[in-house]
Amino acid sequence: MFVGLSAMAAATARTGAGLLRVFSQQLFQAHDVRNGSRRSINTMFKAADLQIEISKHPKEKPDSSKLLFGKSFSDHMLTIEWSAEKGWDKPLIKPLQNLSLHPASSALHYSIELFEGMKAFRGIDNKIRMFRPDLNMERMHRSALRACLPGFDKEELMECIRKLIEVDREWVPYSDTASLYIRPTFIGTEPSLGVSRANHALLFVIIGPVGPYFATGSFNPVSLLADPNFVRAWKGGVGDCKMGGNYGPTIYVQNEAQKQGCQQVLWLYGDKHELTEVGTMNIFIYWKNEQGEVELLTPPLDGTILPGVTRQSLLDLAHQWNYHIPTMENGPELAKRFLKELTDIQYGRTPSNWTRLVI
Repeated sequence: MFVGLSAMAAATARTGAGLLRVFSQQLFQAHDVRNGSRRSINTMFKAADLQIEISKHPKEKPDSSKLLFGKSFSDHMLTIEWSAEKGWDKPLIKPLQNLSLHPASSALHYSIELFEGMKAFRGIDNKIRMFRPDLNMERMHRSALRACLPGFDKEELMECIRKLIEVDREWVPYSDTASLYIRPTFIGTEPSLGVSRANHALLFVIIGPVGPYFATGSFNPVSLLADPNFVRAWKGGVGDCKMGGNYGPTIYVQNEAQKQGCQQVLWLYGDKHELTEVGTMNIFIYWKNEQGEVELLTPPLDGTILPGVTRQSLLDLAHQWNYHIPTMENGPELAKRFLKELTDIQYGRTPSNWTRLVI
């Protein structure tokens, strides 16, 4: 079936079971990680030990008005190696370059890897700010434990990322419609075909300027394919972790959606076809219930939902509005209010402790 929702995934609609009121949701669900991370010999890496090698061949910056998502990359990257024998190595910022991996590396065969998606914005005051990076670090650390990769100090990694952005600060677009995308990635590099936890790993971060994720823009509706024959995640799995294995298998379904004239997939779950996510996004439903009350709903964090930073931000804004969801004629008006609040914070028009100053 086809469903029309905005790119913010907010709509006036009725839905099935499994949705909770906006007021009761929290970002991080308790996750039982029975095979927790090992403390490395060198305990944790430190941002104070960061070494920097500046590129001698800087690239030309792309036109910020013509940016595509994930196609442009800055001049430098951050790498931090780990081994069970030696522990964490010192963090290094160096020119962007290809990785050298053994062909038996565990990330290539058994998907022992995870990543994050963060952003930094150049504000109207020309200052650069990361948006809620603490939430990304918390989620990445939890995903690492689930993948049996070593733990790390979240604040130290955040400071290393801040320094990488500072080095490549001219790659942060001078624009209020573009931003700098930050991709921390953690992979197992164990050179073995045995299915076991990795004794070698690499944490790296690449960054680059991006425009809108959807070519249609933020508030043009996107058509959705909802087919119960396809499932993104299930209870007891890793749907609440940001692992590559959750994304690769969805490409086939995305292609099927495009064949049927749809732009994205509305993921369903269970016998009651509960709504879970849209493409790679969390979903919100804006409706009037049977009592005529206006509600904003989102699926609960039951292990099948990725706890998104934008999701939590919308919930927090609703709390700041004293649990009041304005009575409006349609969902897009509410979505526009949310978007304005978020972008005002991201681009420095509204001061907020949700941002971390880079420079």
